[in-house]
Amino acid sequence: MSWLGILLIGFAVTDLTHSVRRTRLLPGCVGGLVALGVGLLAGLTSGRDVAALLLVAAVVVLWDLTVTWGFGHPGPAWLPLTLFVLAVGGAVACSGLAPEAAGPLGRWLDDVTVPALAGVSPDRFLLVLGGFGVQLSTGNVLVRLVLKTTGTINPRADGAMPPTQLKGGRLLGPLERVFILALALGGQVTAASIVVAAKGLLRFPELSSRHEQQTVHEMTEYFLLGSFVSWLVALGSYVLLA
Repeated sequence: MSWLGILLIGFAVTDLTHSVRRTRLLPGCVGGLVALGVGLLAGLTSGRDVAALLLVAAVVVLWDLTVTWGFGHPGPAWLPLTLFVLAVGGAVACSGLAPEAAGPLGRWLDDVTVPALAGVSPDRFLLVLGGFGVQLSTGNVLVRLVLKTTGTINPRADGAMPPTQLKGGRLLGPLERVFILALALGGQVTAASIVVAAKGLLRFPELSSRHEQQTVHEMTEYFLLGSFVSWLVALGSYVLLA
């Protein structure tokens, strides 16, 4: 599963870089280089492994390009979503061909004294790091792409409901996904429902404070769709990590 973990790390670094500095091609190049560097640190230095790492880096750069294009008007938001699903699915399908990670990363894990990392294999470390990394900015990107694909970001033609109407969602989303994934990996899947309920309570006053009934319905649709996609990102990551 080393290739999958490196791919997820590349996606995560790309989107985190884009959230800090929105420069054309820079996020994708940074993500691709980080993915390549992590793979080399994991001891993936054979000819086949280097070719796989270069492919991963190319997919990461392509992800950055398609996301930028997808968010442009009227860019096809379905294109980066399709790329993400195919890339992750391909990495899972080829996971049996990936060698076990080792190298400097493996030696560091053997020497580290952090109890949580005791006995963790390099493959597992890469997969968990990539899984949690995706919960941050990449999860928000996936939610926004789905909202745009379904036309839910701006359902009112008069522009009375801007996409930033629900304030704090870009911070609450990553926090809830990290909590859900951490609780699920800790064997407390039921406890994750507390996070879901807490978000509903936080959003209820904002959703119910609208004077126009039609706006209430539109905002509720926006909230529900975005929330379900966000939770799906966390649960999907749990399936990959479990």
